Formats: sequence, structure tokens, C-alpha cells
Amino acid sequence: MRTPLNPQIDIRRADDRFKTDFGWLDSKHSFSFGHHNDRHNTHHGLLLVNNDDIVVPGTGFETHPHRDMEIVTWVLRGSLVHQDSIGHNGVIYPGLAQRMSAGTGILHSEKNDSWRLQDNKHDESVHFVQMWVAPDEAGITPGYEQLEIDEKLLSSGSLIPVASGMDRHDGEAAIRIKNRYAALYAARLTPGQSVELPEAPYLHLFVPRGNVTLEGADALHTGDAVRFTATGGQRVTATEPAEILVWEMHATLAA
Repeated sequence: MRTPLNPQIDIRRADDRFKTDFGWLDSKHSFSFGHHNDRHNTHHGLLLVNNDDIVVPGTGFETHPHRDMEIVTWVLRGSLVHQDSIGHNGVIYPGLAQRMSAGTGILHSEKNDSWRLQDNKHDESVHFVQMWVAPDEAGITPGYEQLEIDEKLLSSGSLIPVASGMDRHDGEAAIRIKNRYAALYAARLTPGQSVELPEAPYLHLFVPRGNVTLEGADALHTGDAVRFTATGGQRVTATEPAEILVWEMHATLAA
């Protein structure tokens, strides 16, 4: 018999995140990542990585491998060029949902150098959140998907399904991920607008920009996150222009 979960709301402040600064990269990690290793902070639910990255122009991540991971990238400002070993390349920008299924193995690079494709040099850093979710089946064929989400929809004051593997989001989410127990939502909120969080065994709320209040808890600021266990239904209200990312998860990784 499965042990019942105890309801918990765990607020994680921006300044408490692991930090990596290589000059060209300013990265904040919500979970253990790279040389940051804390065995008590490896994941929440199915979410293993929630990296808040800023990459300066003309630099980025050189070609590197991934395997058996669903990688979702959400750009907040600027543009990011993706290229991979199965022939996909393109520019990711705000409002474009992107997913890469690493499956049996894939190589890719991500760089802030869109002028190489568009011949329009810029000096703007790219700010994006990259999230990794474990697939529910190992060894799948690698894949890639991206789709632009309508600006009016994103700014509607509602949680918009960005990436999902759940049956109930079939035909509704912008892109599909290979895990039937997970879904990612995004919302852009103006001051006073609020959304209600879903209820699930595991939720992860991240505030990549702006300030919001969480019903029954403290104010949340840029870079703050909340890990919910066996709860949900709280309202999140913007106190200034804000953007939030919410993972709904109905399974977790084995300890």
C-alpha cells in the first residue's frame, strides 16, 4: 500500500539557490546540478532541473550530450539558438515553447548568437529557464518540438498548458512531453490578476520575474520557488507585472 503524502508547502528563496558564474553564463540552480551536489536536494516530483540562466551575446553551451530526459526551455528575454544532432535548428524566443526528448541519446548546442542565422547582430543577453523532467519510458527515439503560443493567450491571466504528457491535455498543450504524469503551465500576470494552482501530489511553482503573493503564505519575489506536496488550489496574485511557471506532477522519482 502506498504511504499517504503529508501536505507540505516548502518555500525556496532565490538567494538560497546554487550558483554558477562563468562570466559568459550566470546560472541559478533550484536542484543539485553540475558540481553542486546535495543529496537532499535532487528533485521534486519528476522535476530534476530548474535552471535560471543568463547567457551573454556571442557565447553559449557548446555541443554536449543528453540521454533519457525531457528538456523544456522557456525564454524570458532575448533569443537562443538551438542546434542538434538529429537535424533541428532554430531560434527560441519569448512565447515559444520548446521541448527536446533526449531518449537514446542526442547532441545539441544552445547559443546566444541568433545573428548567425538572421544577420542582425545584437548585444542583448538571453534569459531563459531550462527544466528537465524524467520520461516515463527510457530508450525512446530522440525528438524535438516547438510551437509559438499566442501572445493574447499567454497574457490572459490564466495558466496556459505549455508542455504536457497528460491525456487530458492532448490537443490543448502547446507541446507534448514523454511523461503522462507531468504538465507545465505558464502565466503572465498584470498587477491584481490571479490564478488558482492545480491540485496534485507534487507541484512546483517558480517565479522567473516579478512579484506575487501566494494565498496563505509569504510574498514571492523574482527567483523564488515553492514545492508543494499533496496540496494545491491556492491562488497566486501578481503585485507587479509577473510571470510564473507551474509544474503539475502525479508521480515522483524513486528515492
